[in-house]
Amino acid sequence: MQEDFLHYLWKFKKFDFSKAITTSNSNITILDIGTHNHLSGPDFFNAKIEIDHQLWAGNVEIHLKSSDWYLHRHETDPNYDNVILHVVWEDDSEVFRKDNSAIPTLELKELVHPDSLDKYRSLLLNGSKKWINCEKDFHLFDDFTMNNWLERVYFERLEKKSIKIMEMLKSTENNWEEVLFKLLFRNFGLKVNTDAFESIANSIDFKVIQKLGDSSFKMEALIFGQAGLLNENIDQSYFASLKSEYQFLQQKFNLDNSSVLLPQYFRLRPDNFPTIRLSQLAELYSNIPHLFSEIIKSNSKEEFYRLFSSSTSEFWETHYTFKKEHKCRKKKLTQSFIDLLIINTIVPFKYCYLKETGDMETLETLNIVEQIKPEKNSIVENFNTLRSKTATNSYHSQALVELKTEYCDKNACLQCGLGVKLIHGLV
Repeated sequence: MQEDFLHYLWKFKKFDFSKAITTSNSNITILDIGTHNHLSGPDFFNAKIEIDHQLWAGNVEIHLKSSDWYLHRHETDPNYDNVILHVVWEDDSEVFRKDNSAIPTLELKELVHPDSLDKYRSLLLNGSKKWINCEKDFHLFDDFTMNNWLERVYFERLEKKSIKIMEMLKSTENNWEEVLFKLLFRNFGLKVNTDAFESIANSIDFKVIQKLGDSSFKMEALIFGQAGLLNENIDQSYFASLKSEYQFLQQKFNLDNSSVLLPQYFRLRPDNFPTIRLSQLAELYSNIPHLFSEIIKSNSKEEFYRLFSSSTSEFWETHYTFKKEHKCRKKKLTQSFIDLLIINTIVPFKYCYLKETGDMETLETLNIVEQIKPEKNSIVENFNTLRSKTATNSYHSQALVELKTEYCDKNACLQCGLGVKLIHGLV
């Protein structure tokens, strides 16, 4: 039994009201269950309850056992002084306020219909052997129910990402262009080099990027040098030119890369080598000096494909590393890579910007991700196996990742719109 189940019973009034009396045999009439509080403090605020025809307005606290009141030390916390009803599964101890007055207690153990208990136990108990608790019933959800819940979960994911972006914005003194620069670097690094690329971006004053924007060569020298990729002694003319330029820039702008993490090549496809991704970034910022404004005004995947049609500098058309040459081949950003940028960088960034500037258009944000194919990962594949065509676009796949990690993996079925429908018997 989880306390969340008792929250569910109270919130949705899933017990026999006709037999509801306090443990001291006082009649209870529940006029308003109150507002569910998910933060610290009593579980439900501003409830209205009649006890023996006396109207009470205040808060409701819920526990598995009455004695949990003392276990959680609520008797010493002034936030609980206004609790008018203690709702418990099992009453094992009388509970008193600071002034020694008894808090009315409602015991639910004998008031809950067996069907509700059976559905709860079926969903949440013995779940360790399941991929998700509701896997045997997941295929029963209709499209309307599924899409409504996935939309809610998707925006929960966006909200979490926007918190991180706002923290970055605060640290850069509200410089949206610099925040975008750091986000792009982070995501160009993919999983292997996320932290390394982020440390490179953090080591460069964005004002330097703006000053060097008219020269892709200087931009590449700056980025490669800060990444620590010019530290070796390599007998190669382009390497020597980059190194010489970086040494000049290092003195001119007082550059420091002592805190930068060295990018890794291990288990990466050559097109994802840090040399290639960093050159593409250098070209992007030298070719589009006003990248921020271009991103804000772009609203379709086609516009973003054109915007990010960045390639490498000429040297990297015949190289993956400084030491080995290969047949000439353009190394442009692929559509699948740009899709990842749109999903993980552009949409969260635009969502946060539009929200902060008061120009929020939810549908515009959704339209972009609905134009992109779903991501390929084990979570999305498993959900599609349980229910055909659950994910048909990247908005669905992002929502499913959030659903699995924040609800299913945490057994938060009673906070999940799908789980609640199953326990309600509405599926």
